[in-house]
Amino acid sequence: MKWIQNARMHLKTINNHRKLVRKSCFQLGLYWQGMTHDLSKYTWPEFKIGIQYYLDGQSPHNGERKVLGYSTAWLHHKGRNKHHAEYWIDFTTGPIENRYITGMKMPVKYLIEMFVDRVSASKNYHGTQYKDTDALEYYEKRKDCMLMNDASRKQLEFLLHMLAEKGENETFAFIRQNILRNNYREKLHHIFRQRGSKG
Repeated sequence: MKWIQNARMHLKTINNHRKLVRKSCFQLGLYWQGMTHDLSKYTWPEFKIGIQYYLDGQSPHNGERKVLGYSTAWLHHKGRNKHHAEYWIDFTTGPIENRYITGMKMPVKYLIEMFVDRVSASKNYHGTQYKDTDALEYYEKRKDCMLMNDASRKQLEFLLHMLAEKGENETFAFIRQNILRNNYREKLHHIFRQRGSKG
């Protein structure tokens, strides 16, 4: 009986989180990402852990880590979802003896999805008590244990601070007008430059 109750509650948490992400992604014009965000959470390797270690108000990954020392669900999840900085961890290039593991720069659309993911998670867990400072506060408590590309980290921190200080409407307007639009222009410029070089 507890298993069924946990399954219902975990499914409700996932669905609500995806609904919040979808709403924000659609506002930013990231329609595909809004539709496909966190679909791996419905797969059995992740969903069964969510049921087994379900606790209201926190991630089931933490419960599994306490038992195993690591989370199989998280390892499965972060390897399939590009909006997590951990997806972008790889070896540097160069001579093999000088290589090391580091964070790669995240493509802009996934960085923005990561920002939206953090805001939506805060809304999901805090409910009516949510404040625009919540995502920043959560990040500040955990940032020192994150392996992340410096440029991507600065961009994320900039947006989290803007959200905390200026609110969601102004932050989303900034993302649309300055980050995503500029990224689209840069892509078009790159495509036309490549075509020109072939002519």
